[in-house]
Amino acid sequence: MKPQFLLLGLLMAGCAVGPEYQRPEVALQTRFVAGSADTIGAVAAEKWWLDYKDKVLTGLVSRGLAQNLDVMAATEAIRQAQANLRMTGVNSAVDGALSAQRSTTGGEGIDGTVTTDSGSLGAELVLDLFGGIRREREAAAASLTAARAEAETVRLAWLAELLAAYSDARYYQEVLALTRETIKSREETVAITRSQFDAGAATEYEVAEAQALLSTARASLPQYGALFDANVYAIATLLNEPAGPILAQLQKGAPQLSTPGGARTGVPADLLRNRPDVRSAEADLAAAVAEVGVAEAALYPSLSLTGTVARADGVDSWTFGPQLALPVFKQGQLRASRDAQISAAKQAEIAWRSAVLSAVEDVQVAQSNLSRYRQRARLLQRAADDYGRALALAQQNYRNGAITLLDLLETDRNTAAARISAASAVNDAAQAWATLKIATGAGAAATGLAGG
Repeated sequence: MKPQFLLLGLLMAGCAVGPEYQRPEVALQTRFVAGSADTIGAVAAEKWWLDYKDKVLTGLVSRGLAQNLDVMAATEAIRQAQANLRMTGVNSAVDGALSAQRSTTGGEGIDGTVTTDSGSLGAELVLDLFGGIRREREAAAASLTAARAEAETVRLAWLAELLAAYSDARYYQEVLALTRETIKSREETVAITRSQFDAGAATEYEVAEAQALLSTARASLPQYGALFDANVYAIATLLNEPAGPILAQLQKGAPQLSTPGGARTGVPADLLRNRPDVRSAEADLAAAVAEVGVAEAALYPSLSLTGTVARADGVDSWTFGPQLALPVFKQGQLRASRDAQISAAKQAEIAWRSAVLSAVEDVQVAQSNLSRYRQRARLLQRAADDYGRALALAQQNYRNGAITLLDLLETDRNTAAARISAASAVNDAAQAWATLKIATGAGAAATGLAGG
């Protein structure tokens, strides 16, 4: 085929060199370990935090999703990507200029003032023979998709931080309450020991040991209070709000977060749609593939039509014609650029595959943790209840002289530790449930409106 006919054929067909993007094949199991084969569908808009049935948490999430700085920054990144998309794929341009000049010539008494007006209008149309401009637009569109997915990833990360800070704050409130109960119990032990000391049935050493255990419990209160405050301050930062009102609100107290009911995980294939970090990685891959086409198109001739219309001193002029650019002497450099972009696309594919595997692992680990943390919380709560009954019996037996103070204090220590361990397990299980929901991509596109 003659070159001119080949060029005309490409022009009419509007072909684009380089590979067309298609999602690569990836081997995924039909279900998660200990999971079902039921898909969960799209869960991006799911407001899973409502299942905690905690009005304070719901209010914090509602406000934070609308005003926290991380999500605001990610939203600006979307606007930037939208602007970049508008700048790409444009193959025509029009510009104009208008000027007026005034000059003086001649000597005294001679009016030599001359005014010169001129104007011009130019236009250029680039014929996208090999689809380079089309590929540029595809890359920009993929980058916009990646920016939107990244905003959802940021939203999920923010939700995870807020949930953890709130759950930890309620945990330390619970620990403070448990410690105050321990202090009250140890004050009773000290009172019993002093009474027995006054009656000659206890030694001064035993009084001092009971008092030391009481002082230890009192000394832990500032530490737990500081940890509670630190989590409240973290919440304030996440909400982009002053800490004072939030601190006053949370100081009113509330129970620890309890773990909601079952959390469906779907199947691994759901993550390709629901996990925003996976979609972002795929969009980056699509952009990299499109850039291969851009680099490939640069190897071939480019054709543009340019023209100008001008007027100066009442004289009109115009020019019009095609311009053909042949990158003959830059072939080595352009081919190296194309090959580098091919490698970048392969790296993007590897990154996407890695993101898919990490997403599957996240769900698998979160599912296992939730199951085991729930079991652990039940067992530790049972242990705490058992120690509570043992402590009540020990105090009664000590008062009756049936056991020694050392036996009572040992039971006291074990009871306090068991209660705090149980509270910690409840906290872990509550956060594990949120972690599993986030690992499936739930809530990635949720807003703070309408109660959530």
